[in-house]
Amino acid sequence: MHDHRKLGRELDLFDTDPLMGAGLPYWLPDGAAVRHALEEYVRGAERRAGYRHVYSPVLGKRELYEISGHWSHYSEDMFPPMDLGGEQVVLRPSLCPHHALIYRSRAHSYRELPLRMAELGGMYRSELSGVLGGLTRVRAIQLNDAHIFCTPDQAADEARAALELIRRAYEALGIRAARYRLSLPGPGGKYVADPGMWQRAAALLREVLDDSGVPYEAAEGEAAFYGPKIDVQIADGAGREATLSTVQVDFHQPEQFGLHYIGPDGAKHRPVMVHRSIIGSVERAVAHLIEVHGGAFPAWLAPTQLAVLPVSDAEMGQAAGLVRRCAGLGLRAEIAGADHGTLGARIRAARLVPYQAVIGAKEAADDHVAVRLRDGRRLDAMPADEFLARIGALVDAHSTELWDGDAAG
Repeated sequence: MHDHRKLGRELDLFDTDPLMGAGLPYWLPDGAAVRHALEEYVRGAERRAGYRHVYSPVLGKRELYEISGHWSHYSEDMFPPMDLGGEQVVLRPSLCPHHALIYRSRAHSYRELPLRMAELGGMYRSELSGVLGGLTRVRAIQLNDAHIFCTPDQAADEARAALELIRRAYEALGIRAARYRLSLPGPGGKYVADPGMWQRAAALLREVLDDSGVPYEAAEGEAAFYGPKIDVQIADGAGREATLSTVQVDFHQPEQFGLHYIGPDGAKHRPVMVHRSIIGSVERAVAHLIEVHGGAFPAWLAPTQLAVLPVSDAEMGQAAGLVRRCAGLGLRAEIAGADHGTLGARIRAARLVPYQAVIGAKEAADDHVAVRLRDGRRLDAMPADEFLARIGALVDAHSTELWDGDAAG
């Protein structure tokens, strides 16, 4: 497995600058393309699963985090408050208090539940300089977050559905879980003091894991301060584990924010808040993808999906036309013309690109392309439109396969 800190810079995906500060990487165009494709995949998967997307501010009043419990249980990991107009505001360490307020802003009936609210939003954590590194430990985080507000008897089904979304995402990304962990409270005072709440939430998550049939281990001391969680662990080449995806059950914040819905009896009832993240932070997800794939991303994620290689300057017009057709189809293509070296050198330079379309005089005359796949296979020359349709279908399906049929060797 590769080191994403080294390879990510070599591939011009991301970098850092001392004037921006430690733990604050910036994304270069190729890295931004990977990130955008990943974010759009997640949004699409969430929409199909019945989520609605929101945007919320990255700042909140200190009082907001006092109510949620973050200030008393988590303030050492938060940035200091800023004085603003006689009030103190804080860069948020989490999105859940904002989503609780959005839920609270409107009346809700049991008929609306479960209400699934999702956001790809920024949050900020005051990590110590010594633990920062690459994209895995940063101070500005883009989190794929969602909160499901549901009745108590819906919570287990929603948590199970979240685990299935995570499973399908890992399949599309070409990654695997190292293990599943049931994260429980441990000794110490960082947790909300409500033993009954903890027992109820842990029992629900055990049921979900048992029903899902995935092996898991319980780990004390790894829970969130407000509730237990399922952590989906990934591992790097050295076997070091990190949490990528989570499913959490929260009875605490609905109580703290006074959330309710009107039940069939006409009375107010307290919803359960299920937190879940399919890919965790975009930064950590991309770091893992770089290391797993060595920069040879699945075609739907690749920053450049198709390298167009005209044999000589005479085919440049045909090559430019093919790139324009790709743009119209939502495919990312670039020309590597003869001024970039010999054809062999250009093919080697594009070794991480999923598809290479070579255009010689005959192909240009017939509107065909000679296709090379990243794995070394060569396909018979085919009409350009057919080729683009076939790779477009694979990209749209978020497939990890390079081709959907037999290819000549």
